[in-house]
Amino acid sequence: MIKMQAMIGVSMKTSQLLKIALVPILAISTLVSISNKALADYQRGEGRGGDYLYELWSTDDGSRYYLKIWSDKADPKKDPSSQTGSFESSREALNYFDCNYARKSLPECPNNR
Repeated sequence: MIKMQAMIGVSMKTSQLLKIALVPILAISTLVSISNKALADYQRGEGRGGDYLYELWSTDDGSRYYLKIWSDKADPKKDPSSQTGSFESSREALNYFDCNYARKSLPECPNNR
């Protein structure tokens, strides 16, 4: 009987130690996985110009922007896009599209300076 109680006591101590060790490990791994999932890109807009379609995307904190560009004959849901640039603002990204794909003549376009 005493031997059985000793074994139960050791088993309870072992289980308590495992809980003490596992809880911080699980908490840290959960926080890491949540922060990785939180880092996502967001679609900010879409449009067309010339013979092309675009989607404007940004990082989750809005610090960088990029464009996904397709031929206007492509299906954006099925066909792969061409991803361009890393821009500091949505305006910079859209000016890039207008100057290089939509064939607009804007003061911001390098050829018009």
